[in-house]
Amino acid sequence: MKLANYVYGQWIEGAGEGTALNDPVTGEALVRVSSDGVDVAHALEFARTVGGAALKALTYEERAAKLGAIAELLTAKRAEYFDISLRNSGATEGDAAFDVDGAIFTVKSYARAGKALGAARHLKEGSRVALAKTDVFQAQHFLMPLAGVAVFINAFNFPAWGLWEKAAPALLAGVPVFVKPATPTAWLAQRMVADVVEAGILPPGAISIVCGGARDLLDHVTECDVVSFTGSADTAARMRTHPNVVARSVRLNIEADSVNSAILGPDAKPGTAEFDLAVKEIVREMTIKTGQKCTAIRRILAPAGTARALADAVSGKLAGCKVGDPRSEGVRVGPLVSKAQQAAAFEGLAKLRQECEVVFGGDPDFEPVGADAAVSAFVQPTLLFCDKGLAARFVHDVEVFGPVATIVPYAGTADAIAIARRGHGSLVASVYSGDAAFLAELVPAIADLHGRVMVVDAAVGANHTGHGNVMPTCLHGGPGRAGGGEELGGLRALAMYHRRCVVQGGPAVLDALSRDAVDAALLGA
Repeated sequence: MKLANYVYGQWIEGAGEGTALNDPVTGEALVRVSSDGVDVAHALEFARTVGGAALKALTYEERAAKLGAIAELLTAKRAEYFDISLRNSGATEGDAAFDVDGAIFTVKSYARAGKALGAARHLKEGSRVALAKTDVFQAQHFLMPLAGVAVFINAFNFPAWGLWEKAAPALLAGVPVFVKPATPTAWLAQRMVADVVEAGILPPGAISIVCGGARDLLDHVTECDVVSFTGSADTAARMRTHPNVVARSVRLNIEADSVNSAILGPDAKPGTAEFDLAVKEIVREMTIKTGQKCTAIRRILAPAGTARALADAVSGKLAGCKVGDPRSEGVRVGPLVSKAQQAAAFEGLAKLRQECEVVFGGDPDFEPVGADAAVSAFVQPTLLFCDKGLAARFVHDVEVFGPVATIVPYAGTADAIAIARRGHGSLVASVYSGDAAFLAELVPAIADLHGRVMVVDAAVGANHTGHGNVMPTCLHGGPGRAGGGEELGGLRALAMYHRRCVVQGGPAVLDALSRDAVDAALLGA
C-alpha cells in the first residue's frame, strides 16, 4: 500500500515506486510513500488562501473547540495508533504511550487554554501610546495572525507528538499547517491526518501532509510563512542558508542536536533519595523509546567520589531490562526505528569508546529477545564512564541517538558547571540535589544554555514530570547547538504564529481594531 498525500483539498498518490517503510524488528516492508508529482507550490498557496481564510474567520475559542474535537477523535482511535507505532517504529506499549498519549494530552491542553482567548481573532499588546499633546493621535501594538502557512518538517522519533505539539498552537492561532513527516515513520502521522480529514473537523486547506522527500518545498515558502524543523544540526544549517529562506527572511524555528545532562549534587550519595531518584530517571531515559528522544540524558555528571557507585547502580538496573521484539512478553526496550539509525548509533558509540570505558552493554554478540539480530535494528543499552572531564571531546560533542549515556565525574561545582556548559546548548538538564548552596550556584550558571532545568530533591520525590517529558505548558527548545528555537510554553507558543505591528491613528480606528482583540498578556498567563 502506498500512503497518499493530502494537498489542495484532495488525496494525491505520489508517482513512482516510492520508499518503503519497514518493521525495524523483522525488516518487513509495511507501506510505501512518495511525494513525486505533488505540486508543492500549489499546495502551499491553497493552504494560505483557502485554509488560512477559513481559520481566520473563526474566533480563538471556535478554533479551540476544533482542537477539542481532534483530541476526542485521536483518543477514540488510540489503539490503532499504538498498532502502527509498534509495527513501524518498534515501539513498546510504553513507547507508544509516550508519543501518542503525549500528542493527545498536548492537543487537549491547547483546546482548554484557547478558550480563555474568547471571541477574538487577534491580540492587543499593552496600553495605547500618546503621540500628540491630545488624544487625537495615538498608537496601539497588536499581534496579528500570519497570512501564511506553518510548515513542519518533523523528526522520525515522534510521528504523533511531533505533529500535534506544533499543529495545536498554529491552528489555534488561525494559521494552516503543512506537515512533512520524517519518511521512516511517516505512517502514523499520515493516519492521524487522514482521520482528522475524514471526520471533517477542520476546513479544507487547514491541514496538509506530504510523505516522502521534501523536494523543492523551501523554494516556495514566503515571508508570511513559518518553517519549523526538528532534526540534525547539519540539515538545520542547510535550511538556515537556503537562498529563498534568506532572501525572504522566512521565520525559522529549529530544534537540533542536544547533549543533555543529568547532574547529581554533592549530597546525592548512595542511600539518599536524590541518588535513587537519579538512578531511576537515568535508566528510564536510556530505555524509553530506546533513547530516541531529543531530550534524553546523554551525559551524567556526578561527584568523583560517587561516580563509580552510580555506575554500578545504573548497570544493575539496566541488567534487568529485557531487550527485544515488543511483541515478546516482558520486553521493555525495543529496537531503533531503522537499520540506518542503528548504523549511525554504532558509529557514534565507536567514537565514544575511544575515550570511555564501557561499564554496561557494548556486547558484540548481543542477541535481542524474539528477533534476528542480522535483520533487526537493535542497540543494546550501553553505559560508559569517562574520567577525562573537559579534556574529552566526543563525550561532549557526539549525540548517540539511542540507549547510550556516559558518566562523567566532576571535581567541584565549578567543574560541574563547566562540563554542563561544554554541551554548547541543550534542551534540558536535570539536577538531583537538596543542597541549597549547590543549587544556588549551579542553576543560574547553566540556565542561559538550557531551555529547561529540572531540579529534583527528596521533597519532590516521584512527583516530577520527568527529565525527558515535554509538558505543553512549559517551554521546549534550547540555545546553541540545540537549535535556538522555542516551542510550547502554553499560549506563549502562539507568538510564533503572530506578527507584532503597531497601528497609529485616531481613537476611532484603534477602538474598531481593539473590539476584535484580546489582551496579549494572556499568552504569558
